[in-house]
Amino acid sequence: MPDENRFHLSIGSRFENIELVQVVLRDALLRLGMDEDTRHWVDIAVREAVANAIKHGNEQNPAKKVLVDLGIEDQELVIRVADEGAGFDPGGVHDPLAPENLLRPNGRGIFYMKSFMDNIHYGSAPGGGTLVTLRKRLAGPKPDPSHEEEGH
Repeated sequence: MPDENRFHLSIGSRFENIELVQVVLRDALLRLGMDEDTRHWVDIAVREAVANAIKHGNEQNPAKKVLVDLGIEDQELVIRVADEGAGFDPGGVHDPLAPENLLRPNGRGIFYMKSFMDNIHYGSAPGGGTLVTLRKRLAGPKPDPSHEEEGH
């Protein structure tokens, strides 16, 4: 992947910093030629991952950092979001679609990330905390209209 489409951000755990991540992310997704709908859903998934890292991982402590990395691996967009918190067990999150959880405010972010991305994985971040890896398959190369035969 060319370096202009790769990025690494380190932000303080403040919700207003999510907008910075999104500006950089949107630019990278445009450069990759990702269609508008896919960009929208990836944007929401990354927003949720960063918000969870700030709120649940780092407990909104602005001295703790959230690291966001984007790159391409094997024809997949790969976004890693790491926090400096105590760690996280995704198995402990209630299913937000279960009738008894419909009115609960928690658990929807993970549901959205799983819905909008092709793969999501939770692990331990280097030095502690949680590392969430979001993957989205990239579409194949778009045909170049200048190489199409006339009349087709």
